[in-house]
Amino acid sequence: MNSTIDDPVLAAPGSCSWRQEIKEAIRNPAVLCRLLELPPEFADQAADAAISFPLFVPRPFAARMRRGDPTDPLLRQVLPVTSENIALNGFTDDPVDDRSAELRVGLIHKYQGRVLMVTTGACAVHCRYCFRRHFPYGEAPKSLAAWEPAFQAIRSDSSIDEVILSGGDPLALVDPFLSQLAQRLAEIPHLRRLRVHSRLPIVIPQRVTDELLAWLRGTRLTPIVVVHVNHPAEIDAATAFALGRFVDAGIPVLNQTVLLRGINDNASILAELCERLVNLRIIPYYLHQLDRVAGAAHFEVPIERGQKIVAKLLSRLPGYAVPRYVQEVAGEGHKMPLM
Repeated sequence: MNSTIDDPVLAAPGSCSWRQEIKEAIRNPAVLCRLLELPPEFADQAADAAISFPLFVPRPFAARMRRGDPTDPLLRQVLPVTSENIALNGFTDDPVDDRSAELRVGLIHKYQGRVLMVTTGACAVHCRYCFRRHFPYGEAPKSLAAWEPAFQAIRSDSSIDEVILSGGDPLALVDPFLSQLAQRLAEIPHLRRLRVHSRLPIVIPQRVTDELLAWLRGTRLTPIVVVHVNHPAEIDAATAFALGRFVDAGIPVLNQTVLLRGINDNASILAELCERLVNLRIIPYYLHQLDRVAGAAHFEVPIERGQKIVAKLLSRLPGYAVPRYVQEVAGEGHKMPLM
């Protein structure tokens, strides 16, 4: 189960607006449904489905949802539904086989030249389709000292030139800790790039602070930020401004989208999203086929339908605006192209 403000690094002394938003995030389905003027039965169903994977929604993200509309595409990404409790063949707790790829605790090595650090289980939003919703985050290192075996493993393999900070969401951790982590990684001579995967700049745009930009640019490593937007309604003025701060600071920003049934499995919606992204100077990077995690089967779109959608995107958009349609297959050495 993902942690929230109980994470010892996240709960460090001090305050700022993004951390306050996390503290004030909506955790009760009844509160969210009342805020959005939905019938009580939606809250009742959500409460039952949220037992194993709790609801967690920051208010800036909830503010972009349409009131009175249970089909709102942002709401559907975060509201627990009874379908999550149905066990189906082929949907597992570890669909991408993270556990067998752990080089050290919290350090995942699947692909040539790069490793991924599961920095925290904390997130600023609980996406119901999350492929790590069952990940044992409690085992992950909680301090720089605890990460020492991972540092040693990276140091001992000169073929690794990129480290990916993931989670959970690495930007749920405070900047002083992340700065120290980046500095330690920069001390490893053969590393060249530091990639940060985060949804926080989308759901809580206040997270993009001067301090964040400073540590991203503060080492010799080339920083890259990968955000996660699934629908154009997720990008409001505040989010657009926050994303622009990365680009203005010289930090490349890429976007990953998950193809989700009833949310964005439509060429017009995805075309609008891709155009919005490139207008903000963000590269549409991947369109992911859903990882088959237990509890998320109701989001799955058939691959054939996904291929038809991407074909329409190719006919409507310039090539640089069309994300690569891919699927992660356990045991493979790279994402598998589906087009």
